[in-house]
Amino acid sequence: MSVALFVPCYIDQLYPDVAIATLELLERLGVDVVYPSGQTCCGQPMANTGCNDETAPVARRLVELFAPYDSIVCPSGSCTAMVRGHYAQYFEPDDETFQHVRDNTFELCEFLHDKLHVQQLDVHFPHRVSLHQSCHGLRELRLGQSSESMTPRENKVRKILELVHDIQWVEPQRPDDCCGFGGTFAVNEADVSAEMGRARITDHVSAGSEVLASADMSCLMHLQGLIRREKRPIRVMHVAQILVGRPL
Repeated sequence: MSVALFVPCYIDQLYPDVAIATLELLERLGVDVVYPSGQTCCGQPMANTGCNDETAPVARRLVELFAPYDSIVCPSGSCTAMVRGHYAQYFEPDDETFQHVRDNTFELCEFLHDKLHVQQLDVHFPHRVSLHQSCHGLRELRLGQSSESMTPRENKVRKILELVHDIQWVEPQRPDDCCGFGGTFAVNEADVSAEMGRARITDHVSAGSEVLASADMSCLMHLQGLIRREKRPIRVMHVAQILVGRPL
């Protein structure tokens, strides 16, 4: 299996350790990982603001770049959901190259759960952890159970994290509420976005969490900004960092 690592642009620029942790994790599990040079943004910010003409060449570039690989792994539910759920409008219905990339692009925990069937990890993280489940991960990729859905679903992110030794789980009261980020929503509706984020942080802090974990660094970026400015007693970490045993 040839596996290409797709690193979202904001992770590349702001949180490179998340990409490094993802690479380390996959290599520890015996995966031969390639990082295709020249990759750029998936186009989600432009698409979210209705700039379809500007998104199209970005989408086509990504598909061209990743087409040679059996699987594409991305440490972001939102960027994975963009490729899988929103790229079709930029390609012909019978475009087999696009179909290959769409059908073989996976969020990191989804890949570990569904493709590698990981059953154990030799890593310890002795801290109280709560899980923020991103909207894209739950409602587009179906990585877990959302409260508005009657269809039972296994929580793939939680199941992979439960392989970590000594992790101590605490549960927020509203485990699948939106954090308020939503990309351009945080710009267009800044006050609403910030209040939604504060509500999520308060829920996790009240549960006694030391570490607010998520498979989406975009959500954590939004929450981290509020935590730092308001000096809340909690840290954020991407699941990849926990899965390789990064210290708190």
